[in-house]
Amino acid sequence: MNKTAAVIGSGFGGLSIALRLLSEGYKVTIFEKNSSVGGHASQYKEKGYTFDMGPSIITLPFLIDELFQLFGEDRKSYLDLQALDPYYRIYFHDKTYIDYSGDENQMVEQLTRFNTKDGKAYYSFMRYSKNLYKSVILDGLGSKPFLSMFDFIGYFPKALITGAILPSYWVVARFFKDFRARFLFSFHALFIGGNPFITPSVFLMLPYLEKDGGVWFTKGGMYSVVEALSELFKKNGGVIKTNTEVTEIVVEDDAAKGVRVGPEFYSFDIVVSNSHFANTYLDLLKGRSRGKWKSSKIKKMHYSMSCVVLYLGIKKQYPQLLHHTLIISKRYKGLIQDIFKSKVLPDDFSMYLHAPSRTDKSMAPEGCESLYLLVPVPNLAANIDWDVEAEPFSNKIIDFLENSFGLENLRNNIEVQKVFTPLNFRTERNNYLGACWSLQPRYDQIASLRPHNKAENIKNLYFVGASVHPGGGVPGVILSAKATHKIILNDYGDKK
Repeated sequence: MNKTAAVIGSGFGGLSIALRLLSEGYKVTIFEKNSSVGGHASQYKEKGYTFDMGPSIITLPFLIDELFQLFGEDRKSYLDLQALDPYYRIYFHDKTYIDYSGDENQMVEQLTRFNTKDGKAYYSFMRYSKNLYKSVILDGLGSKPFLSMFDFIGYFPKALITGAILPSYWVVARFFKDFRARFLFSFHALFIGGNPFITPSVFLMLPYLEKDGGVWFTKGGMYSVVEALSELFKKNGGVIKTNTEVTEIVVEDDAAKGVRVGPEFYSFDIVVSNSHFANTYLDLLKGRSRGKWKSSKIKKMHYSMSCVVLYLGIKKQYPQLLHHTLIISKRYKGLIQDIFKSKVLPDDFSMYLHAPSRTDKSMAPEGCESLYLLVPVPNLAANIDWDVEAEPFSNKIIDFLENSFGLENLRNNIEVQKVFTPLNFRTERNNYLGACWSLQPRYDQIASLRPHNKAENIKNLYFVGASVHPGGGVPGVILSAKATHKIILNDYGDKK
């Protein structure tokens, strides 16, 4: 008989591993606690407005292509990707802005306006970023299983030569002098849940990753990618159970035997958890022996920040916004320290705005705007009562955009408003501490020092997603499934 596999969670990591196992002949069932697939990449609709609730940026589209190719299919038959350029418009506290583009000439021209040397430094920095990109993506580091320190030894000399373990901001500051350029090339750590002043500079590959592979959008938003992958999965015999929350991973004789949904037991040969690592160990293993992963160790790990997200349906449009816009506080390091270290809710904030109707008119009624506003905040380790703070903090964001940023008459034109806080990330997404990107990408939490893609003391149990190697972000979780797939094939060989 074909081997059977349970996948807990239908985010990009869960869908990716489910498709890879299905292509190997496994009988795969996905268990999703919510009413629709997608996990973090879910969708919200109201009054003709459509919102991606989580990821909104597509990079490395070849990783998505690979999943269709497993079944001899062409992604273009399912999804029509559109390239975005500029990638982002970034507004700074002094009202200046930079359109972050893949066009070298435009980038050099903009950087030179603020500092002549920074324009020239762009070329040398991108060469540095390219070398990191080649190591991580082209050389397969991102999808290589790291199950022990020995797996990392071969990469360590290259890491030393490239300075890949130095703090990202420190390395960027060696290339650039102006504060705008220093932000521009270090902020990507935030997109994967990291502190740019701590995150290792190996993640400075991301600027070249965007330049080489582009930044993309697809009609219908990120959720259309989820729908396409789900359709591919079901078309080839996969089973998805929505409104079905796994309450326990059943372990006997130190081996996963299946999952429990309430009182009902489902037997499987292997179990793959796309739920966050901490949630899996603390909540789903029901006190089973966890080896080194004791509760105290899990709770002491360094978790990412959380965020407050506002989904606003606006009865007008604001031309100063591009498809992706960032608004940056005067305090960069201070704000980061408030969020990651002091864990206080600061008086100021930076934010990311997604305006998909700028590219896809179907995302909002004619002449209107569907806005997604993301503001980084401390995770639930902070002493912040979000039942109390959600409304005043949301009002503060709207007041800032209207009175200080120039989105005139914003409040009076809000037709739809939904707020997602760290509490929602904990209860609806099962994120430990409401940490949106799970574990921070720190020097002590990467590669073999990150939780492994295979349980170390429980047979037949595997992991995918932001908690494990290589980390957060859509490309990261898809690559995690690729790494986990390699481990499973190595463990079981013939799937039949």
